[in-house]
Parts: sequence; C-alpha cells; structure tokens
Amino acid sequence: MPAAYLIFAATYLVLAIGRVPGLRVDRAGAAIIGAALMIAAGVLTPAEAWGAIDYGTIMLLFGMMIVVANLRFSGFFTALSAWVVERAHHPLLLLAGIVLVAGVSSAFFVNDTMCLVLTPLVLEITRAGKPECRHNPAPYLLAVAMAANVGSVATITGNPQNMLIGSFSGIPYRAFAAALSPIAAVGLALTVAVIALVYRDEFRGGRRFEVPRRRVRVHRGLLWKSGAAAGGMLACFFAGVPVAETAFVAGALLLITRRVKPARIYAEIDWGLLMMFIGLFVVVGGIEKTSLPGAMFRLAGRYGLDRTAPMAIFAALLSNLVSNVPAVLVFKSMVPRLPDPAHAWLTLAMSSTLAGNLTVLGSVANLIVIERARHDVRIGFWEYAKTGVPLAIATLAVGVWMLG
Repeated sequence: MPAAYLIFAATYLVLAIGRVPGLRVDRAGAAIIGAALMIAAGVLTPAEAWGAIDYGTIMLLFGMMIVVANLRFSGFFTALSAWVVERAHHPLLLLAGIVLVAGVSSAFFVNDTMCLVLTPLVLEITRAGKPECRHNPAPYLLAVAMAANVGSVATITGNPQNMLIGSFSGIPYRAFAAALSPIAAVGLALTVAVIALVYRDEFRGGRRFEVPRRRVRVHRGLLWKSGAAAGGMLACFFAGVPVAETAFVAGALLLITRRVKPARIYAEIDWGLLMMFIGLFVVVGGIEKTSLPGAMFRLAGRYGLDRTAPMAIFAALLSNLVSNVPAVLVFKSMVPRLPDPAHAWLTLAMSSTLAGNLTVLGSVANLIVIERARHDVRIGFWEYAKTGVPLAIATLAVGVWMLG
C-alpha cells in the first residue's frame, strides 16, 4: 500500500517540523489531514478508522483536563505553590521547593498545568525588591519545566504519552507508579543538583530571598469540591478501578455546578491535543495494515530493542525528532510482540518522557515556560541545552539502570 506509507511519512514529517511552510497547518491539523487521506485513499474504511481510535485514552485525557481545570480555577495550584516558595528564603531552598511542587504535582495532574501556574510566580519572586537584590530567573524557570517533565514520568496520568502507554499496555496504575516513581524521585534530586551546578554563581554564598507575601484568591467551595473529586479519583486509580472511566466520571461530576460557567471549563480543554490524538490513531491504524509493523519488529530484534538501554536510546532520539506522543504511537504494534511487553512499555514511558529535557523543543512544558516568560527573560536553545542535555543524559542513565 504505497499510499499508506506516503501519508504516514508526510504526517510524521509535519509533526517533526511543527508546521507546513507557507500554510497555517499545525500538528493537530496534520494528524487530521493524514487521517482523512487514509480514508480517501482507501487504506481504511470509515468503520475501520473509527475502530482505530482508542476511546479510553481520549476519555482519560478529556476527564483529566476537566478535573485539572476545576483545581486551577479553585486556586489550588497557586495556593500550594505560593505556600512552598514563601517559606524558602535561600536560593537553593527555593530551587528545591519549585522542583518539589512542579514534580509531585505533575505526577498526578498532567505536567503542562504546573508550568502555567508556576512561571508567573517565579518571575514575580525573582524580580521583587531592589534591583541589586534581584535574582536571575533562568535557573528557576528551567526548574519548573524540567521538574514537570521528570515528575510526570511517575504515573499514567503524568503526561499524554504515559496515558497512551497505560491504555495500550494494560499495566495497572499502582504497578506503573511502583516501577517509575523511584526513577522520578531520583530524577527530581538530579534536577536540583544539575541546575545548582550549572548556575553555581546564583546559589553560591548567603544571599537570601525576600519573598513577597501574595494574596492568593481561593474559591473555597470549588476547592473542596474539586479536591474531593481529585482525591477520590486518585484513590480509585490506586485501588485498581479502570483509569479512563474513573477520570471521565470525575470530570463529568465536576460539571454539575452552580458557580462555574461550563464555557470556562471547556475553554481550558486542549481540543487541539485531543484532535491530534484522534488523527494519529487513524494514521497509525492505516500503517498497521501494511508490512511496516513486521519490519519494525525485525529491526527491534536486530538492534536489541527488547533490552532496556537500546530501547531507551532509540525512543529518546525519536521523541526529540517527532515529539513524544507520535513516537509512542510508532511503537504501538511492535511492543506487544516483544518477549516482555510490560517492561518495554515502562522503558518507553521512562525514556520518551525524560527525553523531553534534552532540547527546548523536546516537550510542550518547556515551550510553555519559555513563551510565558519571554517578555522578562530570554531562554534560548543553548541556554536551555547547557542544563537540559546533561540532565536528560543523567536521568535516562538512572532510568535504564533502575529498570535493569
């Protein structure tokens, strides 16, 4: 099926570049166009296209977006972040506090959210006081993005690619967390150490932070409601209740409200990401009808992708080439054929996530922080790379060693 190969290659090329030169076609648009072409070319029938979509992943992602939106509107994330940083008066303690909040929160509530919340807070803190007392915001901003990436490796709900892997693999939430949480914990410690080493002038000496007191607006009713829903949802995850259904029900229950207009919640949902998922499911469904999955399985045997280190290296490189969600979908047909699929899925989750710190383009979390801070500080490719590259290599090495 030459058409299937051509559509697949063109779609992934646009995903790697990020756009079509001369046109306003983004990654979500490329995935939808690729899906439509698979149907138009006769590679898939409409029924087969619908069948290729993993509705469990869509339900999980959609439900989590609603829960996170309610927590954000309640002021939960802002209050938690402010409480931690207001008690850190030394630069190193502030760095550790930011890493802890970003990393732990990202493990359960999708990493992008913490970048949106913490970036303005970090800018406010580092720019407060007299000019001679101000601090370099770059290491603290990098801490937000990198800790969000590292922390999100811990659970199925930490990031979109883990949600995909959780759905494809069938690994229980608790088992997934037991395998990858230790790697996330060591990774967060390494994040503090690497940033402190690269920016040692910022953390040397006894300079103290004069952290301004912030009045955080908290909607108590919504906080209790969303907190109870989120807590119950996480408890169900660890108890073994199906993840997708739990998140979807939790999100639906939070739409029963007298205070928050539903339109505000819907505006917080990343519809583009959902559309990209749907389109990519169909594109990958089309390529699965070709001989490519078999060829990839033979390639896996040749290069030892059934072993931890080769799989981690290959997945990390591919994730930085086409982004981690499309990279994970490439492995959809191959991993179940390997001798130990569960271990391969965990390796893929670890490496595709930690690889996000390798370059500024490796993760959406990185781009969120840099874009939101661009009016106050410029973090370019090399500024990011001098911290991101050693951190990504170190955490990937730890992950390979701990997964064995």
